Amino acid sequence: MIAPSSELVRTIGRWSLAALMVNTMVGASIFGLPALIAARLGKWSPFGFLVAFAVIAVIAACMAEVASQFQDAGGPYLYTRVAFGRFLAIQNGWLTWLTRIAAVSAVANLFITYLAEFLPAVTKPFARASVLTILIGFLAAVNYRGVSGGNQLSNFLTVTKIGLLGFFVIAGLAALAFHPDIRVNPASVVTTSSAWFEAVLLMMYSYAGFDAALIASGEARNTRKDIPVALFLAIAGITIVYIAVQYLVIHTIPSAGASSAPVVDSARRFLPHWAVRTVAAGTLISAYGYLSANMLHTPRVTLAMGERGDFPAFFARIHPRFRTPHISIVIFAVLLLIFSIAGDFPGNAMLSIVSRLFVYGSIAAALPVLRKKRPSADAFRIPGGVFISALALLVTAVLVTRMHRGEFLVIALTAALALVNWLWARNRTIGFVPET
Repeated sequence: MIAPSSELVRTIGRWSLAALMVNTMVGASIFGLPALIAARLGKWSPFGFLVAFAVIAVIAACMAEVASQFQDAGGPYLYTRVAFGRFLAIQNGWLTWLTRIAAVSAVANLFITYLAEFLPAVTKPFARASVLTILIGFLAAVNYRGVSGGNQLSNFLTVTKIGLLGFFVIAGLAALAFHPDIRVNPASVVTTSSAWFEAVLLMMYSYAGFDAALIASGEARNTRKDIPVALFLAIAGITIVYIAVQYLVIHTIPSAGASSAPVVDSARRFLPHWAVRTVAAGTLISAYGYLSANMLHTPRVTLAMGERGDFPAFFARIHPRFRTPHISIVIFAVLLLIFSIAGDFPGNAMLSIVSRLFVYGSIAAALPVLRKKRPSADAFRIPGGVFISALALLVTAVLVTRMHRGEFLVIALTAALALVNWLWARNRTIGFVPET
């Protein structure tokens, strides 16, 4: 049965939406990125997160206004379709879809890497493929049977991972206060403009995913009121956590920039062995929570594209009993499994890092266009929206200049696939084309 996304069940409230954003942002990166950031910024690395927050806040402000106008699933694809038309929408849809597949596949591979600390045999090909199949298959089954179950699992994993990170932060700050002998001075680093650009890009990667949660707007209760609040609560809360983690890493690990597992290495300085193992296990929970969040929202991209004739119609089918986009979920799970088994972390992560800048730019560009096209829309309005839109476009354009040749080729390949899709779809007509 093919049905509009208005027939999906609206069970995601404000706090669940914020939790979904947090769950998508806090993946496995926070357990590895502090070392890379410390290597570039040294003692300034905690402050760097304030710079990254300012950049992300500008983009999120644009997203808050744009997303609040829409009640259907689709996220950036849908916003681009209304603002700029079918061609750019399909480009954005492909970019969003492939970005999510690549990003989640990268984290799935990291999950196996961290699991090997407890079960070394898991890295063998058959065992690795079996574990990935079980991990991804379970999440697909939960979300296939209903968004409520997927939402509850996402909430549980969010609370668990934030609780473990909170335990690490509180214990670490207490240790520095009561046992100053464990404190180390951050290694001296010569910071350059290039180092700052690279660090901000890395930190933006640690925020990546807040936009993906909005793909599931078709199941959100009140997008106009809930999206702006959820966005800024999630981003501000995560910034505090990131700053605290970065501070602990550089003040507890000598030469923090050289650590391969900075959070665990930091925990070893002030926690007993069992607690260090708990923090290490938190990496697995964090990574799996990230997989769970993406299994919930990413299939809604192809649902939205199928509804509007921009993808084959079967992607838009809604299960008659569970009220979920079951075919989109199954296809996403299969592709995710293929990418995870065949790829590795660096190859899959590259696509997700680069393409986000283009998605963010499209949302910023859509803000003034939608204001002109829909002046009476029932939407959240950000003060100085046009100026903020221009600022967001400037920031993303500057960061795009940091791309390398290989990253450019990935974007070009994605655009070529989207062009073929558009040539197939441009003469198709369908009965349901919601634009709300």
